[in-house]
Amino acid sequence: MFALDTAPSALGLSGRITALALRPIAAFSAWNNTRLTRKSLDRLTDRELDDIGLSRGDIYRL
Repeated sequence: MFALDTAPSALGLSGRITALALRPIAAFSAWNNTRLTRKSLDRLTDRELDDIGLSRGDIYRL
């Protein structure tokens, strides 16, 4: 994961173009992290989910 300061005053033209190019990459990364988390939680038993305070229906609301 990375952080990027995209305030217009902090970036020149090339920095703004780079930030614009990195936006889809950041969106894909966030989507993939969510997908992997859901996949991992889906593999847990109902009892294991209950131990961490979740139910099966909570997985897809994350």
